[in-house]
Amino acid sequence: MVSKIGLKSFGHGFHLVESSPWPILTAVYAFCIAVGLVEWFSGSGLVYLLIGLFGLGVCTIFWWRDVIRESTFQGHHTSMVQRGIKAGFVLFLLSEAAFFLSLFWAFFHAALVPTAYLGNQWPPTGIQAINPWTVPLLNTAVLVGSGVSVTLSHHSVRAGSLLKAKVSLLVTVMMGLYFTWLQWGEYRHASYTMADSVFGSTFYLATGFHGLHVIVGTLFLATCLYRMQYLQFSTTRHLGYSLAIWYWHFVDAVWILLYGIIYIWGSW
Repeated sequence: MVSKIGLKSFGHGFHLVESSPWPILTAVYAFCIAVGLVEWFSGSGLVYLLIGLFGLGVCTIFWWRDVIRESTFQGHHTSMVQRGIKAGFVLFLLSEAAFFLSLFWAFFHAALVPTAYLGNQWPPTGIQAINPWTVPLLNTAVLVGSGVSVTLSHHSVRAGSLLKAKVSLLVTVMMGLYFTWLQWGEYRHASYTMADSVFGSTFYLATGFHGLHVIVGTLFLATCLYRMQYLQFSTTRHLGYSLAIWYWHFVDAVWILLYGIIYIWGSW
């Protein structure tokens, strides 16, 4: 039998997390969002969707607060813990890459061999694809520019230049918001919807989920900007910021693929 003294030992270098309500509550509210989306698409209302979004936002705030408290103020994130967090985040990005691969696969499956239902052509008969050299090109420039500015901010943090880091990160957050606004305007003026054949379905699924990732990444970076303002990062300890930058570069890379495959190649 393990002694009580052994249970309280912290000499192993790992962080044994305490019981938290946020994982189960996050799962519940994510389910509410899924139900709410089904109701919204069927025209039944927005009640469950709004409840899910509000609850998920609250859980995110308090969950991130607890993680920041454990890492910054309680010192639980040792070098061994940080290595584990990095490995877990890499696996998370790989799962995200597999998810977007499935969306690209669906697009190619329909586009390479269009059926008679689609008019034996791609884009399908009656579909006017979005011109890739207008708003999509601007969106590409915005995201690539945001990748440059967030990299500059990261180098500034490592060099100890706080003001430069904050300004560059603020520019990145503003670019993320601008991208989301441009994407929303593109959806409003598109000549087709998600219900317009497999072209509309794959287009809105791929770009829509990417847009969701941009919103999450923008919130991630905005949280880092808040922490930077309160001097919670140092030149050597800023793991949360590094992971946010990894996530943002992943979003950039996915968009470049989306732009090249769905917007340019898919509109020929």
